[in-house]
Amino acid sequence: MGNRFKKEIGMICEFSPSGAAKPLFIKWEDGRKFSIDHILDMRKAASLKAGGSGIRYICMVHGKEVTMFKDGDCWWLELDG
Repeated sequence: MGNRFKKEIGMICEFSPSGAAKPLFIKWEDGRKFSIDHILDMRKAASLKAGGSGIRYICMVHGKEVTMFKDGDCWWLELDG
């Protein structure tokens, strides 16, 4: 993507009957998986750091707060730079 504030990721999700995605695991490009411990917030939002918008998920992953976005079928992490 060429943006130092974005990192495309794979995602393993559970879907509700209405089609809402609940992320369960982040899948890194080398195959590692990181479980999402807790979703703190989920809403439509824009990324002021990375640009772009979509559904923003603020989650706890291994005790660290992580911000990720779902834009269509694409998932990406917002990085500190």
